[in-house]
This record gives sequence, C-alpha cells and structure tokens, in this order.
Amino acid sequence: MIRNNTLIVFLVLLSTLAYSQDNTNEQLPYYEVPEYSESFSAGTVAARMVDALGFRFYWASEGLNGTDLEYKPSEDVRSTAETIDHILDLSYIIVNSTLKQTNGKINSSEMSYNEKRKQVLINLKTAADILRESDDISQYKIIFGTNEIPFWNQVNGPIADAIWHCGQLASFRRSSGNPINSNVNHFRGTVKQ
Repeated sequence: MIRNNTLIVFLVLLSTLAYSQDNTNEQLPYYEVPEYSESFSAGTVAARMVDALGFRFYWASEGLNGTDLEYKPSEDVRSTAETIDHILDLSYIIVNSTLKQTNGKINSSEMSYNEKRKQVLINLKTAADILRESDDISQYKIIFGTNEIPFWNQVNGPIADAIWHCGQLASFRRSSGNPINSNVNHFRGTVKQ
C-alpha cells in the first residue's frame, strides 16, 4: 500500500513538473513580427503599429529577473516592474477599443510578472487581429464611462505611449546588466538564429 501511494505521489509530481514546463515553454505572440499584409488600409497599418509594439514589448520584457524588475534609475521614476504594469494598463485600453468595451480599473496586483507579460502580448495580438480585418477603424473608440474618444487618440495615446515605455524597459534592463538579445532586429521584426 505504501509503495502504491509513493508511486502515485511520484507520478503526480512528475505530471505537475511536466505541465509547468509545458506552460513555461508556451509560444507567446510576437517572438517575431507577423508577415505584413498584401494591401494597405487604415486597418492593416494600425494593426502593423500594434504588431510592432508587441514585438518590441516581447523582447524588452523577455527574460527579466528580480534585479531587472526592481531596477529604477532614480527614486522619482517607475521601476521596470511598475513600467510593465503601466504597459499592461495601456494594452487593455488598446484591446478594449477594438472590442468596443468600456475601460475600467483592472486589478493586476495578484498577477505575476509572467502573467502580466503574457496578458500584454495577448491583448496586443487580439487588437491587431481585429484591426487587420477592419474596413473602418473609426468605429474603435476609446471609451471611458460615457466619453467616447476617436481612434486617432489611440495612435498618439496608448500605442505611442506603450512604445515609448518599451524603450524605457530596454534602457533599464541594459542598466541592470541584462541587455536585450543582440540577435533581435527591430527594423525587420525578426530574430537571427
């Protein structure tokens, strides 16, 4: 009986370990920028901007450790972890616009760094996929309560702001001794193997 229980415990631990490794190796979007569209439209251009943001965020946030996440160049600046929280908030504004949903406060305090990173990438991929298929992106307003703000503000607001903060992540991680993978080519949106 004890031998059977030991075997069962061992098998449960082994399957848990295998599951956690599968979960860790899950393919997240934006390892590379997706192929570009064959035609130019407002939707395909907006989607490409969001794809570029996703790619930059993927690599700016890939493989950060505890020292990186705590890093801040001075006391009056957000840490890397706080900057990721801000990018997460911006990604919700971007995706909510394309889902035609009202923005509200999202409590991400219980989420781990990996969960936040994954959610940002999923939010951006969802938004880009919707934009890519759209003939009229003016329908994707930013909604705060009863206020509806035109899509134009999405470009110079959350999208540009999140790109700006990806640059901060890249700079912060270089300063904390963990620079971005040198094989990443931001111009081409690819990774040299």
